[in-house]
Amino acid sequence: MQSYTPPIDDYRFLLEEVLDFDGVMAELGKDVDCSLATAVLEEAGRFCADYLHPLNRQGDEQGARLVDGSVVMPDGFASAYRAFVEAGWPSLAADPEHGGQGLPFILQLWLDEMLSASNLSFGLFPGLTRGAMEAIAAHANDDLKGRYLAPLISGEWTGAMALTESGAGTDLALLKTKAEDLGDGRFAVTGQKIFISSGDHDMASNIVHLVLARLRDAPAGVKGISLFLVPKMLPDGTRNSMSVGALEKKMGIHAQPTCVMNYDGATGWLVGEPHRGLAAMFTMMNAERLMVGIQGLGIAGAAYQQAAAYAKDRLQGRSSDGGRGPVAIIDHADVRRMLLKVRSFVEAGRALAGWTALQWDRAQRHADPAVRAQADALVALLTPVVKAAFTDFGFESAVAAQQVFGGHGYIREWGMEQFVRDARIAQIYEGTNGVQATDLVGRKLPMAGGAIVERLFDQIEADLRACPELEISGRVQSALGLLRDATNALRGANADAAGAAAVDYLRLFALVCFGWMWVRMAGAATGDSPLHVSKRALAEVFALRVLPEAEGLARAIAAGEGVLMALPVDAF
Repeated sequence: MQSYTPPIDDYRFLLEEVLDFDGVMAELGKDVDCSLATAVLEEAGRFCADYLHPLNRQGDEQGARLVDGSVVMPDGFASAYRAFVEAGWPSLAADPEHGGQGLPFILQLWLDEMLSASNLSFGLFPGLTRGAMEAIAAHANDDLKGRYLAPLISGEWTGAMALTESGAGTDLALLKTKAEDLGDGRFAVTGQKIFISSGDHDMASNIVHLVLARLRDAPAGVKGISLFLVPKMLPDGTRNSMSVGALEKKMGIHAQPTCVMNYDGATGWLVGEPHRGLAAMFTMMNAERLMVGIQGLGIAGAAYQQAAAYAKDRLQGRSSDGGRGPVAIIDHADVRRMLLKVRSFVEAGRALAGWTALQWDRAQRHADPAVRAQADALVALLTPVVKAAFTDFGFESAVAAQQVFGGHGYIREWGMEQFVRDARIAQIYEGTNGVQATDLVGRKLPMAGGAIVERLFDQIEADLRACPELEISGRVQSALGLLRDATNALRGANADAAGAAAVDYLRLFALVCFGWMWVRMAGAATGDSPLHVSKRALAEVFALRVLPEAEGLARAIAAGEGVLMALPVDAF
């Protein structure tokens, strides 16, 4: 496997020339500028390239192991995690009140990209910990915050999210885990959870599980679910009554311990109000869904790097005019097609992730409550798009990059098959991509009577009008028109109509957003530097080779649900 090169030049371009990072930081009263942000990203990139990337294949081959009831991580992971903590990376964007550095969320999200690109299994540990920390900060009482936030933020302890049961996946109304009130502020949690990422390991002294369970008097359905903080180690230093029943045998992310967890009267504390656990858990899940989307982006970027390097070295066939041979396969149009489609997603996705992260920063830190609310709504709108589209395009990108290698991509030596296997899970966990699409159509489009999505569309249109000289602007404008039409058609749609259209609609939405980012990047790239020349060329690739998919998606959406629902169940 080739080395990993962090995309620092691209980050710098986006910060300085596309996203107006300095202006946003001034607006938020933050003493952070492009120079400092780039320096932080450079240091993070070095850590990922030097510490984590070399462990990626080794972690995949060794995998996490269950030994005498405890999880043992692959060689090198524990020392890498200690170095990660000592360098302060877990606390990067966390609240300074509890020991965090308080840096902008955009730096956190781009760190997540580099973690995912270099070692996806490792990156899940700090990502899940951050989600647990955010849920505790938003919903727990002061005593729990005082005990648990600081060690989670520092990375001394890690977090895990325990939702899924064998009979309760997407439909959490079927959840059976019980919690018994012990009368002294503690609860005894009993049940089994499956698919619990980071459920156990040997890299931290404590693992804080956030567990969904039902109290004795809980109403039926999702309105009867509560959230409990259940630590592996209790405050008195004794082991809690929880254990790893098994490690799941998985297609990918072998170094990530995905556990079957047994809670046998485990001591826990209520987080938030009784029967309001799902609302508390969604604080964690929404942050995790952005992180999972970035996993798809990171895998795509890393896979592109390996494939582009290979294509420049691999000699096969003759030049198109027949005059030279053998030539590097980068000379062949089909190889370029695959590489450029991947790169046109990666760079647009990176820009959209940055724009979304700055809205997150506005939502958390702006002085004006109205601005905070508007930014928060935009993040909520874009979260299912980032999660689903980035992971769909990310998996497709990993497969395309593997294809560049031909037969060599199918064998382990080059690392491409690991990218494909690792990328696949991101389309499934934290809510499948079909669920994300349904959330977008059913819950996010109607927010504020449709005003939020219209506000985003208006902003996209304004940016397109600001760059009339770019051919891509007109093409994105046409795609935006298709998206507006589809949005209007889905307002008030019945469940079958919404379900039939949702996945295609989300992909259309994402294509328009990627095109919007390419307009902004091409509009900023007016110079003759190699980076600017590449941006303009890639914008054209996206406009002519990727964006035309929007027309087919619009036709599929307009076809409605009838053809899908016509076939009797027995005919399947």
